[in-house]
Amino acid sequence: MNLNDELIATITAEALAALAAVDTIEELDERFPSIVGKRSAFASMQKSFGSLDPEQRRELGARLQDARRAVEASVELRRIDLRAAARTTMLEADRLDLGDVVVASQSWAVTLGHAGLVGSTQAELEDVFVAMGFTVADGPEVESDWYNFEALNIPPAHPARGMWDTFYVDLGEPETVVLRTHTSPTQIHLMESAVANDSLPIHSVAPGRCYRRDTPDARHLAAFHQIEGLVVDHHITFADLAGTIETFTRAYFGPDIESRLRPAFFPFTEPSAEFEITCTICHGAGCRTCSNTGWIELGGCGMIDPAVFESVGVDPDRWSGFAFGFGIDRCAQMRHELSDMRALIENDVRFLGQFA
Repeated sequence: MNLNDELIATITAEALAALAAVDTIEELDERFPSIVGKRSAFASMQKSFGSLDPEQRRELGARLQDARRAVEASVELRRIDLRAAARTTMLEADRLDLGDVVVASQSWAVTLGHAGLVGSTQAELEDVFVAMGFTVADGPEVESDWYNFEALNIPPAHPARGMWDTFYVDLGEPETVVLRTHTSPTQIHLMESAVANDSLPIHSVAPGRCYRRDTPDARHLAAFHQIEGLVVDHHITFADLAGTIETFTRAYFGPDIESRLRPAFFPFTEPSAEFEITCTICHGAGCRTCSNTGWIELGGCGMIDPAVFESVGVDPDRWSGFAFGFGIDRCAQMRHELSDMRALIENDVRFLGQFA
């Protein structure tokens, strides 16, 4: 090794030693010029090559640049390590060890969580209907316009669409997509599947979340829960529907609560009815929750319109059926005598703790 090669090796070793002594990104940035930049020994040595002949200058310059690039690569690796170390230090400083939290008062007893009131109500409703011979089905919360409206005999521009104030989903698809406004689209899925698999009759309920542009009040929420009931069989009559609703009412709310049907209009059932139960808040005397009527509407029901059967390929001359749908939130409100449904979504732990 000649003197110049020894000098390059010495300069490289000193630069790497100076780099190893750097502890922070800020220090690295500050010392970079003296390690491998314009104020470094590499730059000083390169300036001294002016007195050499061209061949020596070229050969020695190439070896010096190789050494300099090696040091620059080490600088970048060191920079990566310092950044990782700085992030680890920052995260460690921000970490909160919940095991170190000291409870300030004995009243802050740690308790186990429990199912929410709406979820437990849904489970109880499912149990009631399973005991009555129904199966439990599920359906998507995001539906095409066809499932949510058209297959249910609600074509575009139909006046009944005003009954549902709909959230539309923009997915860039040619077909209109909505957040389902009721659980009734599930009955379309059920009948389509039954026809495709030749598995009629159907006796099923379908609980789930629905969405409407409603202003929250004592009896309404924008995101709410319904349970849809569907029966398709031979020789089904309106009396079967009325008996099913009365059986459910007595089984879930108790023998002191009665149900009644009032004529109504729904595009997917004919004849149609709204079913109400005795207000559990005032027991029929009249209060703010029931608008002083003594009755609370739970939902709608009726015999399935032949047009709905035809949209899914069910022969209305061979089969008949009924459908009903009502609010799970409303059932929770009435079962537990809640005057305002908004309490279900306010997350007041004093309220939630009553249903553990």
